[in-house]
Amino acid sequence: MNIDILAPLVDLFEGVPAWQATALLVGLSVAMALLMEFVVLRGLLRYTSRTATAYDNIVISELRLPIVLTAALAGVYLLTQIPSVTAAVLVSAEQVDTFFGKPSLSVIVLAWAFAANRMVNRLVEEVKDQGSRFDFAPVLSNVWTLVVLVGSIGILLSVWEYSVAPLLGAAGIAGIAIGFAARDTVANFFGGIALYFDDTYKLGDYIELDTGEAGTVVKVGIRSTTLLTRDEVLIVLPNAALNAGKVINQSAPQRRRRVKVPIGVGYGTDIDAFEELVEAVAADEALVLDSPKPRMRFRRFGNSALEYELLCWVSSPTRSSKARHKLNREIYKRVSEADIEIPFPQRDIRVRTDAASARLGTRLDGEGDGRPDNGVETPPRRSTDSA
Repeated sequence: MNIDILAPLVDLFEGVPAWQATALLVGLSVAMALLMEFVVLRGLLRYTSRTATAYDNIVISELRLPIVLTAALAGVYLLTQIPSVTAAVLVSAEQVDTFFGKPSLSVIVLAWAFAANRMVNRLVEEVKDQGSRFDFAPVLSNVWTLVVLVGSIGILLSVWEYSVAPLLGAAGIAGIAIGFAARDTVANFFGGIALYFDDTYKLGDYIELDTGEAGTVVKVGIRSTTLLTRDEVLIVLPNAALNAGKVINQSAPQRRRRVKVPIGVGYGTDIDAFEELVEAVAADEALVLDSPKPRMRFRRFGNSALEYELLCWVSSPTRSSKARHKLNREIYKRVSEADIEIPFPQRDIRVRTDAASARLGTRLDGEGDGRPDNGVETPPRRSTDSA
């Protein structure tokens, strides 16, 4: 295998004896590798260790090995391409390339592939630890690993001069077959990518679905998303279903959540004193945030009560139910102590008796034995058929 970019370097050694070319190239390769390791890379690592973020330190530390290996093995590969060197050995040029040139290139390719994969995975973990929206980034990390694997295999086949055309044709047919056989898995995979780019949710968010499920996102994978409910039950949901349905993120754009507590008060109540009392209850509750301040809203004139609503805020969606419970208890105690009526719907039933209904009742009661309630017999009724 001959790389065109190395042709000018090969021309520089044209006519140079084999032993001189070998000594010069090996010495330059070793010197370049030592220079990159002990001067350039270590200097960069000392500089990046003092920066505010760890991203640059991760990049330099992961690229350290492939850079040094490339500098050391580039001279070995270049030796296999110099005619004077290949002519001086006892074997053919093809054998020299097979035993020295191609293996050196293969090691370089594998070193760069391994470093690229580790670098991206470490960057993903570092970004995820910062608590940002990129908690969902493991999906892209897995995609990157697959891309690096396929690309490395393709480059290695090209280095060893294997034709990839038949493999591409077979891969295309296999891809179609796999696509039909695993269409649900493929749909979940791309659904997860769509959820990531849409920034629908991240780890730790409390979400609600249109199907009724609700919980905290504890795991995001390629195929599914796992929720932890308030009952400490894990629910595994396919990403395709989440991407197609309606998802309510209670933790975005901020984690705080507003709590609404409806309450009715009787007509004739001093509403100023009542509003002040309920707002004081909310202000004394530890789960309720001081800002925005709790406030009362008079919603409507109800059939049985003046209908109010207490509006206040809690720090997270998971605290809303507990806050509502504690507020309802304390409001009931306070309004009872203040002798404020909390009415409830009542219905009055009136029974009316008049003369017509009394006669009707007498006639109905006498139909069974032909006598009314006063004991006087009446002739039996006869039905007359009309022609």
